[in-house]
Amino acid sequence: MTETADHRDSYPPTAAFAAAANADATLYQRAQTDRDAFWAEQADRLQWHRPFDRVLDWSAAPVAKWFVGGTLNVAYNCVDRHVLDGHGDQIAIQWEGEPGDSRAITYAELLAEVCRAANYLTELGLRAGDRVAVYMPMVPEAIISMLACARLGLTHSVVFAGFSPTALRQRVDDAGARLIITTDGQWRRGTATPLKAAVDEALSGDPSTVEHVLVVRRTGIEVPWTQHRDLWWHDTVEHATPEHEAQPFDAEHPLFILYTSGTTGKPKGILHTTGGYLTQTSYTHHIVFDHKPGQDIYWCTADIGWITGHSYIVYGPLSNRATQVVYEGTPNFPDEHRHWQIIEKYGVTLYYTAPTLVRTFMKWGREIPAAHDLTSLRLLGSVGEPINPEAWRWYREVIGAHRTPIVDTWWQTETGAIMISPLPGVTTTKPGAAMTPLPGISARVVDEDGKPVQKAETDADSPDRSAVVGYLVLDQPWPAMLRGIWGDTERFHETYWTRFAEQGWYFAGDGATLDTDGDLWILGRIDDVMNVSGHRISTAEVESALVGHSGVAEAAVVGATDATTGQGIVAFVILTAETENTGTELVDELKAEVTKQISPIARPRQIHIVPELPKTRSGKIMRRLLRDIAEGRELGDTSTLVDPKVFEAIRTGKA
Repeated sequence: MTETADHRDSYPPTAAFAAAANADATLYQRAQTDRDAFWAEQADRLQWHRPFDRVLDWSAAPVAKWFVGGTLNVAYNCVDRHVLDGHGDQIAIQWEGEPGDSRAITYAELLAEVCRAANYLTELGLRAGDRVAVYMPMVPEAIISMLACARLGLTHSVVFAGFSPTALRQRVDDAGARLIITTDGQWRRGTATPLKAAVDEALSGDPSTVEHVLVVRRTGIEVPWTQHRDLWWHDTVEHATPEHEAQPFDAEHPLFILYTSGTTGKPKGILHTTGGYLTQTSYTHHIVFDHKPGQDIYWCTADIGWITGHSYIVYGPLSNRATQVVYEGTPNFPDEHRHWQIIEKYGVTLYYTAPTLVRTFMKWGREIPAAHDLTSLRLLGSVGEPINPEAWRWYREVIGAHRTPIVDTWWQTETGAIMISPLPGVTTTKPGAAMTPLPGISARVVDEDGKPVQKAETDADSPDRSAVVGYLVLDQPWPAMLRGIWGDTERFHETYWTRFAEQGWYFAGDGATLDTDGDLWILGRIDDVMNVSGHRISTAEVESALVGHSGVAEAAVVGATDATTGQGIVAFVILTAETENTGTELVDELKAEVTKQISPIARPRQIHIVPELPKTRSGKIMRRLLRDIAEGRELGDTSTLVDPKVFEAIRTGKA
């Protein structure tokens, strides 16, 4: 991802876009001059029941309290206030189901559905502070369930619908959930597959805290049933009254727990609260995507099982009165035209997706998007991992027709909202660079002793050639920051705050460099910065060099243990459909390309040409599992993969 920091390969905003942009360059100075006043201004974009007395209390660091004394209701801010302001007829969700069914849900209809769900959850005896697990595919009822929980002060824990029963039980037990909301099944590539059965398996055996399982009928498949515990949504929620008065909660009231991977193997329950989280997700959605209420059609392709779905499908967009597309299916069912057909159908203007998906689109060929009218698009976004410059350029050229700005966003489950990103209409962007922290956010790149790393000395093809790889840290608290790991305060401190405890900084776990302008280039997890003979080499940098070869569609690189060099570089590459040379000659070419682009020390020890890469349904490459393959170990947990059979294909080299 660290290719080309040359100013000749930079993209300033057009005058027309800048003139109408939500953001302007003064935001940076205003935030720097008076940080508290800046965040108070962003919080005032919301409707508060009781105004806050103080913006930030950092006296118990690293646990922050934001907007102290203020009370609000998240669901009210996402739904009710828009209806009360006269926008009830505006479509909130354009839902597109995988088999081709669709629903258009207005804000007034969404409010009625959320109220029905809230009334029924109250009838079940749930009270503020109770936990509810949501184990659902991308159906409207999933969003309705999250908002109903937020309305009642219930803390939701969304579990990705691709997780196994064991993983579900682990998360349910850790959170102490009283209710699970799920569906009978889900559609995957034209086939209805069970989901409620996974809940039954998860709850079998030892007693759990779960009292009821609320089931949405999505596919119509037969489901096992436990009397008195299991409840149909259509028999209960749909008959509840559509009127409910939202009550305010303290700004620090727990909003949700979301589990993310941990180095120990046990998932970490990341806790987010109410006022600070909603303030920052609403603010960042507004300025990063340049969202215009009532004009834009927004589409984030993530799943609600991940933080991107929470922040940029549910809370950020709805708080800003967005009309958004929510899609249930995969990008290639019934064929590879699916995303572009949806953009055409709804006139999508803002499109936010993962670099892995962009590289997949590259692999499929530009003739597929070229067959569709994509002129409605006015901004493109990237999320989930560093985007390599070649994919960035392809994205802008082929999907954005050389005119749309690209916002490459860096953030984490733990940060809650976008932290580093270009500002459309303000920032001159560079392919592959994350650019700078957003106004109100403070980040540094430091060495092991906490000292600032130097900028690159030259604008060569890769800023890393003359720049020091450092640790990306956040040196000031931010509103959407995690408030802890559920039930494990010690782990919270140890995981995020011990590396730079003396300075009191949050360590993000990512490496980064600074180019000659001081702009940030994210190198991915420190785990993914390999140490080869004492030289630190980013997996993303090697991947970028490989994908820069005309014959490569996608690449994943891992560091494998090497008795001589400490780590050896092992690459897995997918070739483009047009590539005919697949033998040792091509492998030698690719190794030479990496040597040329980076250095001989970065030359891969092995390059495997494979038909597919192991990916989660959110589009992330499972490099941990590739590392297992490279080192000949038994595979770890594969439950989140789209297709676990991909490993056999990798081993045999056959699709």
